Amino acid sequence: MLKSAPKQEKDAEGRMPLAEHLRELRNRLLKSVLAIVFIAIVAAVFYTDIIAFLIKPVLESVGCAGPLGRQENGQPCADMTFNGLLAPFSTALKVSLVAGVVLSTPIWLYQLWGFLAPGLHNHEKKYALMFAAVGVPLFLGGAVLAYEILPQTARVMLGFTPEDTRNLLPVDDYLDLVVRMVIVFGLAFELPLLLVLLNFTGVLTAKRLAGWWRGFVLGITVFAAFATPTGDPLTMLSLAAPIIVLYFMALGVCFVNDRRRRRNNPDADLDDDEASDLDLTPERISAVEPVSPPFVPEQSDTGRTSHRLNGYDDIT
Repeated sequence: MLKSAPKQEKDAEGRMPLAEHLRELRNRLLKSVLAIVFIAIVAAVFYTDIIAFLIKPVLESVGCAGPLGRQENGQPCADMTFNGLLAPFSTALKVSLVAGVVLSTPIWLYQLWGFLAPGLHNHEKKYALMFAAVGVPLFLGGAVLAYEILPQTARVMLGFTPEDTRNLLPVDDYLDLVVRMVIVFGLAFELPLLLVLLNFTGVLTAKRLAGWWRGFVLGITVFAAFATPTGDPLTMLSLAAPIIVLYFMALGVCFVNDRRRRRNNPDADLDDDEASDLDLTPERISAVEPVSPPFVPEQSDTGRTSHRLNGYDDIT
């Protein structure tokens, strides 16, 4: 009877041949894609509820209820429309796919983590787990903020509509705007977490981050001005203010971590080429016994006439 080949043991440091890496990547990509497709199919069943949820903020804020394309208060309004025969079907596919990617985030993040974990050290694995645990709520917080300021965005954009005209807003264009805002706001909320991870891994200290606070505040404000689609002060501050608050919260976490690191290791903040402080406290020295001088053999005087003392000539 043929014996099966012995199962190869896993390397303690996560090393494996290139073929094994490619096979591992293929399997995890397949699991991620299957999860996205499955959730997208489920989301397609509830497509009408999802699309109603997405367009609800705009319809409530700028929906047309008055004549000549004006709201009852006289402000410009918009009608949500589909352009073309295939537009409703393509929009349904887009909404279902986006819902599948967003709702399956924990699954494909776990697969990504499973692929990268064997090559990380123990403390790096701990930080990566923390990133996954905190990063998802932060991203969702940015997405919720983007959803909440959509009505203000719509009112500002439609304020440029001329008199006695009606604004037709294609649903696919509106969904593109929603997805772009959700991604931008969600990724922007990840900045404080990135700073904390850089501090925990020893790349940046809290003192250095605190010295850059003016540059961070200015950079966040400029980023918010370019990232928001309208560019109006209210929308810009709606994005910049939470990120600035999160930045200072991350700075506080970094200070606490640096204090803990100094308490455990006083030389933790020193660079590799930086000398530590010298301990100049005098210590009592015990009596030292006298040591006899070393015995030096007498050297030969062959060919030399110089004077010698204790085996050394007068030159040395």
